Amino acid sequence: MSRNGRARRTPDCTAAGHRPRVRPRAAAEGCERQRSEGVGQAFVIGVLTSAADFERARAWQLSDAPDHERYLAETAELLTDARRRFDTVRARMFHPQDFAEFCLLHGLDPAEPAARERYLVNPPLRTQLLTYQGEDLVGDFLPRLVRARENGLTLRHADLLLDGRLHGERDETVRGAYEQGADVFRRMLLGAGSGVYELRLSVDAPGGRLTAAARVLQWEDGVVRINDEDLELLCAVFCAGLARGLPGLAVLHGAQGSAAACGEYRPTAWAWASEGRVWAPAAGPVRLDGVAAEPGYRLETVC
Repeated sequence: MSRNGRARRTPDCTAAGHRPRVRPRAAAEGCERQRSEGVGQAFVIGVLTSAADFERARAWQLSDAPDHERYLAETAELLTDARRRFDTVRARMFHPQDFAEFCLLHGLDPAEPAARERYLVNPPLRTQLLTYQGEDLVGDFLPRLVRARENGLTLRHADLLLDGRLHGERDETVRGAYEQGADVFRRMLLGAGSGVYELRLSVDAPGGRLTAAARVLQWEDGVVRINDEDLELLCAVFCAGLARGLPGLAVLHGAQGSAAACGEYRPTAWAWASEGRVWAPAAGPVRLDGVAAEPGYRLETVC
């Protein structure tokens, strides 16, 4: 129960076209039955990621929680229960400004549950959805939701530059540019060797810069750890730049080395530039988003 005596409202969500009756404190013996009910269904939820967003959304009665901290605790319970009941659990950042603009554009009442459901599953914003796999909500998943929204806006910009061919049916030009961009990224990592890095990418484009950033962990055996959504964004920005012939700058920086080398790590920062069609070492020292870097190695020498 909420503090005002009414039954507690769970954060808004949709599941296979309807709003499920989620019971965060369901008895353990009921989990198997609930799981069978959710077979083949997807559970989708919007999450208010900051206290400011929570306060702004109060007028829409998304939750009866007294504050953002309690709201997050209830949301964590809801996600945990949903994973037991549904095959797929996905979430996206519920951004009040985006939602208000969406309702205005489509003539919807933001206080109506149907408006929130349409906003959450709006096809053009599907790139903002992340699959929830039991991560810690506050420490891990919330920052990813925020980045996913930012990444999603960049992906939409890139798709517009490619006339919808990034997420639609790719022609030979876009397909080739996407593969070339993925290969550029691969060669940057191979040349760097094992270590912990961040790649920052910027492409000058009509309508504003396309930017992407991703943290990468590369082991001694060449295995790479990177969030799927960050990899998708990097490849999309590389693709848009190469397909449209747009100038760009990339900086790979971090700590080069591994535990196998007695824990020796060396700070590194390399830079590459593109005039539109080919990525090559920068002509001289550069600075991107506050990170200073020296010209990188020649990518064509990396197998």
